[in-house]
Amino acid sequence: TPKKLVNSVSGCADDALAGLVSCNPGLRLLQGHRVILRDDLPAIRGRVALLSGGGSGHEPAHAGYVGKGMLTGVVAGAVFTSPSVGSVLAAIRVVAQAGAVGILLIVKNYTGDRLNFGMALERARSEGADVRMVVVGDDCAFATPGKAGRRGICGTVLIHKVAGALAEAGAGLDEIMEKVTAASKAMGTLGLSLSPCSIPGSKPSFQLAEDEMELGLGIHGEAGVRRMKVLPADEAVETMLKHMTDPSNASHISLTPGCSVVLMVNNLGGLSCLELGIVAGAAVSRLGECGVSWDPIPWLWTFWNDLPWLRDPAESRGIRIARALVGCFMTALEMAGVSLTLMVVDEELLRLIDAKTTAMAWPNVPAGPATTRREEIPAPRDVPGKPMDETGTGPGAAQVEQVLERVCRTLLDIQDKLNQLDRAAGDGDCGHTHARAAHAIREWMRSRPPPAAPSQLLSCLADLLLEKMGGSSGVLYGLFLTAAARSLSGRSDPAAWADAVDSGIDAMQRSVPGAVGSQSPQESQSQFPCIQHRYGGAAPGDRTMLDSLCAAAKALHSLRIPGANPLQVLETAVQSAEVAAEATKHMEAGAGRASYIRSSRLEHPDPGAVAVAAVLGAVLG
Repeated sequence: TPKKLVNSVSGCADDALAGLVSCNPGLRLLQGHRVILRDDLPAIRGRVALLSGGGSGHEPAHAGYVGKGMLTGVVAGAVFTSPSVGSVLAAIRVVAQAGAVGILLIVKNYTGDRLNFGMALERARSEGADVRMVVVGDDCAFATPGKAGRRGICGTVLIHKVAGALAEAGAGLDEIMEKVTAASKAMGTLGLSLSPCSIPGSKPSFQLAEDEMELGLGIHGEAGVRRMKVLPADEAVETMLKHMTDPSNASHISLTPGCSVVLMVNNLGGLSCLELGIVAGAAVSRLGECGVSWDPIPWLWTFWNDLPWLRDPAESRGIRIARALVGCFMTALEMAGVSLTLMVVDEELLRLIDAKTTAMAWPNVPAGPATTRREEIPAPRDVPGKPMDETGTGPGAAQVEQVLERVCRTLLDIQDKLNQLDRAAGDGDCGHTHARAAHAIREWMRSRPPPAAPSQLLSCLADLLLEKMGGSSGVLYGLFLTAAARSLSGRSDPAAWADAVDSGIDAMQRSVPGAVGSQSPQESQSQFPCIQHRYGGAAPGDRTMLDSLCAAAKALHSLRIPGANPLQVLETAVQSAEVAAEATKHMEAGAGRASYIRSSRLEHPDPGAVAVAAVLGAVLG
């Protein structure tokens, strides 16, 4: 059974509601029921009250949408279980007694929700309340929906918003019913999942192979319409949009070029925010206008669609995305997946979507359309004063390119090995970081011959890695190369290389000039005990890249001996670095991310030390 951070299986829904209310002063629990209400119920006197709800496990739906400008209250069931008739009826009675002139129940199209909310509606009407119910079915999954009709999923949240804005503006029950019914018919949603979900105390509701994704599943883990191999985000989004808008699909949403839509990109619970942003960008680019106005010639668009072999399947559809909402709106516990909702809007609907609300889960984003253009601020101008780099020519330059190519090839060859070593410290990206450096160096060499002068070469490499490599490794290599380049300026004798390596290592360890850390350790630690005073902060023996570098540097000191053979000295330096890298497996980590890990778990060499030894070996050739 998957792990869950709950107090008890039976009480998890109640605990979640209690936690929500304790953190939000505008919400109240209804005694004896899983009902959340606005704390300002007197404000609904003379207005229409809006109630919704359903099973728990879809947070922030439904309680996250209670507030001025959205729902008056919600009724929650146990996880993935419809709420009881008694609780729905209690919520209706509370808002009726608060003076609501009408009550609208907004219900997702699931049998349990329809039955329980419907029975409560009948009983409330028998007591004299003016209660109506709108059932939302926005699922685009099934080409031929069965007797139960389309499932109600994330599009229900947009109905909450439209109805809430109308009620807040003083609209009557008939008007709200009419407008939300029309809005729900101009809306569609489709989900895509990479993993199942599991109710607390139970096993996952279904299984997906490591290389599978499922299209069209429900928010409780109900089966979708198709399983397929995992696709890149762009292709997955294109597959979803094609299915949603396919005229042969009886559940499709009809989009005409130039129409305006609200796009909702919903995290089903377990998708990373990084992935969600990628999906959102793909959806905007596949839908967006790209600056084309199609209104004058709709027949041409129809003709173009009839000739799919002439079209790029990835081209945008000429739709104006009036608003794009991205986040967690209606989840399925921890399911790693996403749903896309499209609602065709006119100016009135858009004003209702934009209307203010105090509901905590509604995104507070600036009102404006999404764009397929890459909106950028111009990059800053280069600071003048740095001399232009001289490109290299002749045998020396060619040799430099050969050495750099060996280094790049080596880093790419050991990418997986470095990642595997780095996983012991938690993130496992050391190989990717060094691969970025290799690709950046190759691209740089393709754009121009590298300088043959050692000082300029190292300076250019420092700038390149500081800009392109990223991570702590990029900064440390940049520091090392910058200082080494400065030390080599105007020198070309063998001893200069030993001095350059020492300068580079010193730069990686020394304090920040003029900063708090440039004080003595005792003085600065007493004032600012939490501040890291060094660029890197590591020393030999701390299980870092410095262990390999320092071992190599010690061997390179032989270059200062008159008559020393540089090639033999370099061979010794490489061997020393390799031995030092292997020795880090027995060290206690004293710096870097690995220092947070118990030494008993660090059974392999440090990946940074291994990378340095490999680079030196590649230089030797």
